[in-house]
Amino acid sequence: MSGEVDMEKIVSLCKRRGFIFPSSEIYGGLASCWDYGPLGIELKRNVKNAWWKAMVQEQENVVGIDTSIMMHPRVWESSGHVDGFTDPLVECKNCHLRWRLDKIEGKGCPECDGELTSPRTFNLMFKTFMGPVEEEASVVYLRPETAQGMFVNFANIVASCRKKLPLGIAQIGKSFRNEITPGNFIFRTREFEQMEMEYFVKPGTDEEWFDYWVKERFDWYTRLGMRKENLRLRLHEKDELAHYAKACYDVEYLFPMGWSELEGIANRGNYDLTQHIKCSGRDLSFYDAEADERYVPYVIEPSAGVDRSMLAFLVDAYDEEEVKGEKRVVLHLHPSLSPNKVAILPLSKNEKLLPLSRQVHGQLKAEFMTAYDDAQSIGRRYRRQDEIGTPFCVTIDFQSLEDNQVTIRERDSLAQIRVSIDTLNGILKSELEGISPSAFPSSASEQ
Repeated sequence: MSGEVDMEKIVSLCKRRGFIFPSSEIYGGLASCWDYGPLGIELKRNVKNAWWKAMVQEQENVVGIDTSIMMHPRVWESSGHVDGFTDPLVECKNCHLRWRLDKIEGKGCPECDGELTSPRTFNLMFKTFMGPVEEEASVVYLRPETAQGMFVNFANIVASCRKKLPLGIAQIGKSFRNEITPGNFIFRTREFEQMEMEYFVKPGTDEEWFDYWVKERFDWYTRLGMRKENLRLRLHEKDELAHYAKACYDVEYLFPMGWSELEGIANRGNYDLTQHIKCSGRDLSFYDAEADERYVPYVIEPSAGVDRSMLAFLVDAYDEEEVKGEKRVVLHLHPSLSPNKVAILPLSKNEKLLPLSRQVHGQLKAEFMTAYDDAQSIGRRYRRQDEIGTPFCVTIDFQSLEDNQVTIRERDSLAQIRVSIDTLNGILKSELEGISPSAFPSSASEQ
């Protein structure tokens, strides 16, 4: 169960195998900042691709956009972020650490039990200056969310794409929040990447579409292999709803530190477009030619964090088991998410195996993300690939030189099959795409 997975094991695995490193580590690191290594960037890219496929490619009326991180400061005044995007902050009078008031249990400092100051509001937006002179007129903000870029471009999308409602605008991009208490590895950071979609609908149909997207987003995680028992939906109470929201569900995941938000799906009503109409003076309403009526659309917003989703997939996939008296650490990642799809493993470093091994590698890497590994024993190499979630290993041995066949080993079942090199690509493609029936038996013991 993921709730029993120690976060320290995940952090250790991520650094040891090249998923995630502390940022600026040679200088002591920078709090809550992380760098994605060779395997981490592939996993992250695969999570984003899976989201984009489900939210844009496979949907009827959803288009993508990529908006600027820095926007006109009036955008954030209109949206309420300048005045209202705050957390209550308290400071310990003894150790001077600062804490979010809503995260403190009891009356004393969580670190030293010292006396706390009275709470004050703290705006989470990062402020910077545009231009060579630091003056108030040149103040801009690093965006705290990607959503506003989609709202201010609503009229542009409708006009240029000639779209009808319901219409979705999707975006993946960096956001920045000056969190008071970031932590739990990549769960809460000050620089993070979001996957958001604003789904514009006719007023009166918003509740129907809200229900649709709640179910669709919950099911997305299970379709990618996440265990259903580690997921739940939580409806926000009226007193915890954001000022713009009619309703909101959180998809929560059982992280090592407990149940926490994985994604939010909100019915934002028409708050955002109405605010931008009021503050910009521009018409952002929608004219429905078929019904001959004009209205300000309501918006359903599924909003997920790339980093947080990646952490949940890692935690959910992590497993330790015993094989022939030895511990095997394995990531049971969905094949579409695995950083490498195939590892090519010559049985040994014998020079006779090298030409064919390189030939097979060249044949596979044109179609799949691959790894080539000939260091140490074949057993150790299998374990390395298990630990990083590679679904299939292809072994070239001395028999391969005679019969032009190789052995494919499947990560989860440990089953092995012998296939012709000529059919290798097709078999792997079918297995990775889940085309039935599988060429592998349901279970096997490792040879």
